[in-house]
Formats: sequence, structure tokens, C-alpha cells
Amino acid sequence: MDDKSFETINVVPLVDIMLVLLTIVLTTASFISAGRIPVSLPQASKPDYEKRKDTIIEIASGGEIYFEGEAVSAATLESRLADKGSQTPVLVRADRGSKFQSFVDVADVLKRLKITRVGIQTENNAR
Repeated sequence: MDDKSFETINVVPLVDIMLVLLTIVLTTASFISAGRIPVSLPQASKPDYEKRKDTIIEIASGGEIYFEGEAVSAATLESRLADKGSQTPVLVRADRGSKFQSFVDVADVLKRLKITRVGIQTENNAR
């Protein structure tokens, strides 16, 4: 039995590992502080959302329904939307002070016509 005493600890591998970890932390810290990874996005002639033409239904604060800027009743709205087909994208813009019954009337018309591509426009309140 030739046991040598343990006189020193080789710390070189430990220092190597710590330097690698420090490099990784410093590299990712710049991405975290920027909030996103910088990428160069490809360019297109026009974004898709600009090409899409939604049919706009607006509900005024008094509960009046407007279809493409023209005041209509729920029955008239249904007949005009029926002409456009069920795949028509519809955007509903309702005044926050509008009558909820008017919104329900519009939703009923959309449901009867099986229009599922419906968006509701809101304002971004986040600051």
C-alpha cells in the first residue's frame, strides 16, 4: 500500500468550467436585457393583414348597428351578410357604452349565418 498524502488540489479544470459558464451568462444576458433575440426579418411586398379586407360592423353608443358605414337593422344586416358568404371575415367594432342587446343581436346574426371568422376590435389599454 503506497498511499500518498493529498497535498494539493488541481483547480485548473474548475477554473475552465467557471470561465465557460461566465461566457454563457454574459452572452445570454445581452439577449435578456434587449428582450428579444435580434433577427433580420425577410421582406414582403405587403403584409397579409393589409391585403385582408374585413367586413366592418359597428355598434354605436345608442345601440344603432352600422354595416360598412350605413345604418341598418338586424334583419338588413343579416341579408347583406348572407350575400357575402360564411367565409367572410367580419370585424365588430362596438362602442363601450353601447347596448349589450345590440351586440347580442349582431352575434345572433353571425351565428345564424355560420360566420366564424369574426374579430372584435378593442383598444390596447396596456401602458
